[in-house]
Amino acid sequence: MDKLVAVIPAYFEEEILDSTISTLTDIYEELLKDKKISQDSTMLFVNDGSTDQTWSIIENSRKGNPFVTGINLSRNTGHQNALWAGMTVASQDADMIVTIDADLQDDPRAIIEMVDDYHAGYDVVYGVRNNRDSDTAFKRDTAGLFYKFMNKIGVKTIPNHADFRLLSNRAVKNLLAFPERNLFLRGMVPLVGFPSTKVFYARRVRKAGKSKYPLRKMLLFAWDGITSFSEVPIRAIMVLGLTMVVFSAIYVLYALIRWLTGYTTTGWTSIMISIWLLGGIELIVVGIVGEYIGKIFKEVKRRPRFIIQEDLYTKANPVPRSKKMDKSTHA
Repeated sequence: MDKLVAVIPAYFEEEILDSTISTLTDIYEELLKDKKISQDSTMLFVNDGSTDQTWSIIENSRKGNPFVTGINLSRNTGHQNALWAGMTVASQDADMIVTIDADLQDDPRAIIEMVDDYHAGYDVVYGVRNNRDSDTAFKRDTAGLFYKFMNKIGVKTIPNHADFRLLSNRAVKNLLAFPERNLFLRGMVPLVGFPSTKVFYARRVRKAGKSKYPLRKMLLFAWDGITSFSEVPIRAIMVLGLTMVVFSAIYVLYALIRWLTGYTTTGWTSIMISIWLLGGIELIVVGIVGEYIGKIFKEVKRRPRFIIQEDLYTKANPVPRSKKMDKSTHA
């Protein structure tokens, strides 16, 4: 039987963590009873720099629940880096890795179907929402537009799929070989390839705590995904510049005609409009170029994506010397 590790990033989740552990424990016991996973399967909680009782709950739960392990990051690194940290540690010996958020709004019972698909030969199983009834109308509309736009600019994403998925060990190891620091896993995972399928589920309402992705963060995350995977915004600048040149040429021709026919007047309004319009366009252009330069700046420094302060997983699952010799960690 194969080892399952669920990687669960947790950031200020003290209100819901006990319920999450209890729910996932029931699912693990069901999978064990049906002999679909091995006895050493675990839940790997990643404490992403929480300063509440999140890490204490993980440590205490470990004492009474053999399924619970965790790693404690030295500081908050963000959701994507926390997932990366968990997958890096779990890839030591896990045969399959499921990533799911601690709030369990993504239906955890879908994990059972994901495991079945893994045994059927799939390396990647995407958890896909079959409805967005729990979202506001604004969020539903903007999410739909985002996925359409991403596919339009050449970025392959799975509509209505967030970061709830199952990956085989070879899929994870190939994903971890990607060197970029600007992580957008929803766009990176499809690049790995390998046989894939989808599991559909209804998203649930959060039981406790607050969403860690308010509107501002969602917009920043979407923009990060666009600029990490596509040169379209940069190319759009060139199109904008050429368009402005064409309009300028038409305006020059119009001004010459007016001058030749003797209808020239001093136009303060038109001058001010031109100044403000061109100034605004220039600032937008500089901002977009700066966004890409900033990403290059982060990439060339190659700072660690995360630093692990405490590691309960490796202590509980020591890696044999032969595997340690072959293992490469992409932090």
